[in-house]
Amino acid sequence: MRLNCVVPWSAGILLSTCLLVWAEDASKPFTQAQKGWWAFQKPARPAVPAVKNTAWARTPVDAFLLAKLEERGIRPNPPADKVTLIRRAYLVLTGMPPEPDRVQAFLADESPRAFEKVVDELLASPHYGERWARHWLDLARYADSEGFKADETRPNAWRYRDYVIRAFNSDKPYTRFIEEQIAGGELFPDDPEALAASGFNRNFPDESNQANIMLRRQELLNDITDTTGAVFMGLTYGCARCHDHKYDPILHADYYRLQAFFANVKIDDGLQLESPERRAAFREQEQRWLNETASVRGEIAALLEPRQKARYKERLERFPEEIQQVLTMKPELRSPYQWQMYYKSLPQVTFTEAEVAALLKGVEKTRYKDLRGELARFDGLKPEPLAVAQGLVDAPSPAPATHILNGGAYNAPKAMVQPGFLTILDPEPAVIAPAPDGSSAGRRAALARWLARPDNPLTARVMANRIWHYQFGRGIAATPSDFGMMGERPVNKELLDYLAVRFVELGWSVKKLNREIMLSSAWQQSAAWRPEAGEADPGNRLTWRYPRHRLEGEAIRDSMLSVSGALNAGMYGPGVFPALPPGLETRGGWKENEDPAGANRRSIYIFVRRNTRYPMLQAFDMPDTHETCARRNVTVSSTQALEMLNSEVVMGWARQLAGRVRNDAGLDARGQVERAWRLVYQRPPEEAETAGALAFLERQTAAAGSFDAAFTDFCHMLINSNEFVYVN
Repeated sequence: MRLNCVVPWSAGILLSTCLLVWAEDASKPFTQAQKGWWAFQKPARPAVPAVKNTAWARTPVDAFLLAKLEERGIRPNPPADKVTLIRRAYLVLTGMPPEPDRVQAFLADESPRAFEKVVDELLASPHYGERWARHWLDLARYADSEGFKADETRPNAWRYRDYVIRAFNSDKPYTRFIEEQIAGGELFPDDPEALAASGFNRNFPDESNQANIMLRRQELLNDITDTTGAVFMGLTYGCARCHDHKYDPILHADYYRLQAFFANVKIDDGLQLESPERRAAFREQEQRWLNETASVRGEIAALLEPRQKARYKERLERFPEEIQQVLTMKPELRSPYQWQMYYKSLPQVTFTEAEVAALLKGVEKTRYKDLRGELARFDGLKPEPLAVAQGLVDAPSPAPATHILNGGAYNAPKAMVQPGFLTILDPEPAVIAPAPDGSSAGRRAALARWLARPDNPLTARVMANRIWHYQFGRGIAATPSDFGMMGERPVNKELLDYLAVRFVELGWSVKKLNREIMLSSAWQQSAAWRPEAGEADPGNRLTWRYPRHRLEGEAIRDSMLSVSGALNAGMYGPGVFPALPPGLETRGGWKENEDPAGANRRSIYIFVRRNTRYPMLQAFDMPDTHETCARRNVTVSSTQALEMLNSEVVMGWARQLAGRVRNDAGLDARGQVERAWRLVYQRPPEEAETAGALAFLERQTAAAGSFDAAFTDFCHMLINSNEFVYVN
């Protein structure tokens, strides 16, 4: 037993009291099985195995896979044909199929480097970042709204989404990518990109009007802890929130050691992204506006003051007595924990002018409207708003103590812990170096550096496995965020270790590792089924063929936009609002784009409202953004077919596709069928397919009354096929 200082709530008053509590044994012995678990061993480059089929094993990746196949007497598949190969590459790297001219150029290029050139071209495409950022946003539980009942909009959350797109396009080293997201403001305070990156842990869902601020703070810290552990370490830390992990060597104390790195964070939704010069110019122009409008603003403030005070009193009384005391006490008397409560509760008693003005009635309301009209005359003096991001920063006060919580309950503190890593890997408290100017506690910086160390046994393995997962539809370890004992073990550990080591050697470059994988014989295999191989390995776990898999909803939508010619390729900026089906309502609002072309941007730019996902994407298994998602469900349901067949939006794209084909002058019906086929499938139709299409058009023309209507139905059929929505 040892003395630990805990901070309980008692009799409605915040007290600092020292209690005797039992400390959990941080030196708890681990079993040999736990100590020897594959995920906790530093990756070492394995020897490339010798194989019989040396002609097929062009790369080390091939050799590691082929060695397992030869042990089972399985031959790998022959190479995919060139049309399949280029279509696969485009869909995997950009999420959209190639245009016919790119296919023809590839078919005409008979050089040994023809496919290599395609891969390099795609890795350099801005569409690459849009495609691969979407994978990361699933992990980051990205959304443009808070979630819970109110689901309020986060007006600048999109800055984080744009940061991720730019990071993948620029091939930002993964270690820097980690550091910026965990501790951007601490490590790189003058880098706007790093400030926007701190939105990673601001992406938590938040019941922003919750009255129990103590519980709210704990729930947000739990979300950050769970997500950080799952995304960067591939471990189910959340299972240790209430007790030692039942299966993995993650102690109850380890959960709170990780959480302690974030003990002093606070939300900052006004992170300045502009240069010092731009900010200075803004302040100068703003001061001119303030000076010119002082009189009218003063009258507005006086008019609103009684309503403001009444609103403040009403909101203040919603809080427990402890929080009321925190908000009204002298600042110098607040403890570090009370400062946390203050920052969390302050937004609920801070109101915009519009919120207060909405309470005015009668003469006051009329006078306010007149005053706002007077104020509007000075709008020309207002400076352009500064670019801001929503993220996390350290509170200026010292970090409050972190305690192990009995059963995970915020009001049941036990032993105090210091920031630290997994006990099984590093039992000592982390070395923390606060910023000399006191601007940050240095805690998140210490965690970021530990995660980014090349000898960390988890970081490179986890990301290398994720890259494989996004390339093949299944990871080498099939549970990408669970490398523990209840997760699926890697089917080819030697290959995973090789990729992890290679990832570090390549400077933590996601693009370069993608390139190596795609230039292997394994990636370029046909997806065809062979009965004898399927009997030996029915799940294709050994990768004797390329695994055919369905595109995500975003890629399906983007592909339809692309082949129809309707795609708006504009990048970045606030989310867009495509039209919703009639009758669908959203809490928090859905402002449909006035310009239809604005809604035809790529799906990654669609506004993500947590409680109302865009219906087409939800039908195709878009994840719930209240939590991190490592691998998407792939369901087959009637709603998907109904969405594709009955949606007026999809039918509109079919019309545009038909119009695109008809705009090619001089084509007869056969030529139009072939042109549409090449646009949608990147290949010419077989003779039987052409005959069937022409017969359909003849029947449908008679039924619909015109060839144009029949051809639209034909195009609608093409984009509704499995061939269109699957990576082959």
